[in-house]
Amino acid sequence: MMMMKETLMRAVLLFALLAAVTGVAYPLAVTLIAGAAFPFQAHGSLVTGDDGEVIGSVLIGREFTAPFYFQGRPSATPLAPYNAAHSGGSNLGPTNPILLEQVAERVQALREAGVAGPIPADLVMASGSGLDPHISLDAALVQVPAVAKARGLPEEEVRALVMAEAVGSPFAGTYVNVLSLNRALDRLGGGDA
Repeated sequence: MMMMKETLMRAVLLFALLAAVTGVAYPLAVTLIAGAAFPFQAHGSLVTGDDGEVIGSVLIGREFTAPFYFQGRPSATPLAPYNAAHSGGSNLGPTNPILLEQVAERVQALREAGVAGPIPADLVMASGSGLDPHISLDAALVQVPAVAKARGLPEEEVRALVMAEAVGSPFAGTYVNVLSLNRALDRLGGGDA
């Protein structure tokens, strides 16, 4: 009986020690080191405007509805678009009538905004997280004529801006961060922005 009590006490002490190390000490150390070594990333990759106010994150999309801005990938998060507290896809299958209706409405909205030609899927279908801040280069380029017209800028100038903001990846292809692109567009000027 005494042997069993000693074994049980050792197990409880070992459990408490491991819980303290793996549940408190290690996460605290990693958080402190990450905060010191990578402060931008550790604090959410937040983007601030010229006035110092936080306007978004490099990692989470933001809704742009004005015609003089590039539109991002739709968000499927509940309560509000790009709601990081409720990240997730819509779970609607490719033949679901609700999804088909949403896609048709998004295509119609893009057409009304002046987007012509084939519309890339990432402009009408949400990502798995519902938070994607990027669109494909094709999705940005198809919007160039409409955005340039809304801003009163030459298409070539807006297209050059898109190309300057494009980032290539061997895994994800060439894509554009919509917040970064629209900020660069604001610096370029034109229109009612």
